[in-house]
Amino acid sequence: MQDHLLHKGYHINHKRVRRLLRTMGLMAIYPKKNLSRIGNAKYIYPYLLRNMKITAPNQVWAIDITYVPMKKGFMYLTAIIDLYSRFVVGWGISNSLDVESVLEVLKSAIKRHGKPLIINSDQGSQFTSSEWIEFLKEKNIQISMDGKGRAIDNIFIERLWRSVKHDHIYLHPATDGLELYNGLKEYFYHYNHELHHQGIDRKIPADLYLPAA
Repeated sequence: MQDHLLHKGYHINHKRVRRLLRTMGLMAIYPKKNLSRIGNAKYIYPYLLRNMKITAPNQVWAIDITYVPMKKGFMYLTAIIDLYSRFVVGWGISNSLDVESVLEVLKSAIKRHGKPLIINSDQGSQFTSSEWIEFLKEKNIQISMDGKGRAIDNIFIERLWRSVKHDHIYLHPATDGLELYNGLKEYFYHYNHELHHQGIDRKIPADLYLPAA
């Protein structure tokens, strides 16, 4: 941007360009750094999904956390997706990366839809904490975790992040948490109940998930 302005005859340094862009709420679209800090090694579990045939709703859920920029500041978005139907069974926003907020999303999803046989996550500190592992064991949910550095192991939720960010978040940056929540609520309804997904033969997730879940 500085080079473009200099070419147009405006002499301005890069620090002022950066400050003005931030004031206007403009930012480049690029992947943020990985949010997951590796947790306690004794709570790391193997990846169970390799070569597995997923044939029904609630067989496997996948959970992840992503960074959400706003006009001022940022929040974190946690989402859980049913891998058979691509239906988002639960989501929530938080201003921290604590395990309690992640567990709340999972507990709410289970209350609405029942529990999965397996839940897959990365090896982040939220998912390798005693609180997370003990809750899953209490519910008799099998634990699966991506291999270290293998984002492809959780490819379906990575595609969800790409969709929600490029189709909603980057186009409609929220001014505060309430606006972010309401916008995401509308988007996830569209994603679940109206959007045809190429990965499930152009079907709508709700048509696959809700009748049988």
